[in-house]
Parts: sequence; C-alpha cells; structure tokens
Amino acid sequence: MFAEYGVLNFWTYVAGAIFLVLIPGPNTLFVLKNSMSGGVKSGYQAAAAVFIGDAVLMFLAYTGVATLINTTPVLFNVVRYLGAGYLLWLGIKMLYTTFSQREQAAVTPGKKVRGAVFKRALILSLTNPKAILFYVSFFVQFIDVQSAHPGVAFFILATVLEMASFCYLSLLIFSGSSLTRAIGSRQRLAKVGNSMIGLLFLGFAARLATLQ
Repeated sequence: MFAEYGVLNFWTYVAGAIFLVLIPGPNTLFVLKNSMSGGVKSGYQAAAAVFIGDAVLMFLAYTGVATLINTTPVLFNVVRYLGAGYLLWLGIKMLYTTFSQREQAAVTPGKKVRGAVFKRALILSLTNPKAILFYVSFFVQFIDVQSAHPGVAFFILATVLEMASFCYLSLLIFSGSSLTRAIGSRQRLAKVGNSMIGLLFLGFAARLATLQ
C-alpha cells in the first residue's frame, strides 16, 4: 500500500506507529492532566499544541535539521537540557499548585488563561530530543530514498502518525474529563492524582537529563 509513492512496508509502519503512540510520555501526561483539570476544551488545547509540535519536528527531520541536531553533541545537549529543565519546572509547578491551592479548587476545573496551556504543551513537544531521535531513525526505514518523490512518502507517514496520535489523545481527553466528573468532590483523590502526574514529570526530567 502506497508503494507507488515510495512508502515501504506500510502496515508494519502503522503497527509500529500505534505502539509508539501508546507509550506514555510527557506529552500524553500533560494532555491527560489538562483534560482532568480543565475539561475537554483544555485537553484539546494541549493536544493541538502536541500535533503542531510533532509536525514541526517531522518537517525538521525531513529537511535534515533534526539529523544535524542528532549528530552534533552540543546541539543535542542544548535541546536535552532545555527539555529536562522545562519538565522539571512543570513537575514542581504541578506539585506546588496541588498542595497550595484551596480544597475546593483542587477538584473544580481551573480557569486557565487562553493560550497558556497551548504554549506549555508546544514547548514541551518541541524540546523533546527523544522525538527528534524517533523521527530521524524511524521514518527513514519506511521511505524509498530512490523514489522520485520521497517528500510524498514522508507526508503519508507523518499523516498516519498524527491520526494515530489524535485518536489516542482524544481517548485520554474524554477519559480524563469523565474521571474528573466521577471523582466529584473527592478532594484527596484528586490531589493524589495530580501529585502522581507531577512526580512523573520530575522522573521524566531526571531521565532526560541523564540521557546518553
């Protein structure tokens, strides 16, 4: 399928893309957290930023910029430490907000400044060097470099990945929003959930900072 456009082993790629989308990461956790705290609209604001961030990284991979970052230790380390620092800041902010806010605010969707969630999710997506490594190493395995139009093959693969991501993030958004409604006034349970997400972000920051 799509072999005439330079795509190799399309269904193998689809299976691999779905598997990779399902692996928990800071992007998916951030979308889930915002859908739980701000509802479906807030969740899709974060998801939209993830889609755009992924699209930018895929375009950079296609143009060769991602390869340059991957093969230049200094540039890669800059991106890595920026990403780790941002994850650390988000984790600390989540924990601080969880334990400093009033009891009622802990379980009611907070009023977020429009665009703040989008900006945070976009920065989170663009400072993820693991995504850069993925786009450089994974995509090239399924593109026929001898094809007359490799850009078309790259676009097809990117579209499939974005569609898989959209379906998965949509599931997270509605699940998170439903979970919030189910929790209702169980303030302690809500705090535990937010605290766990904050701690996971600190863990992602530590892992990213020590990535070799």
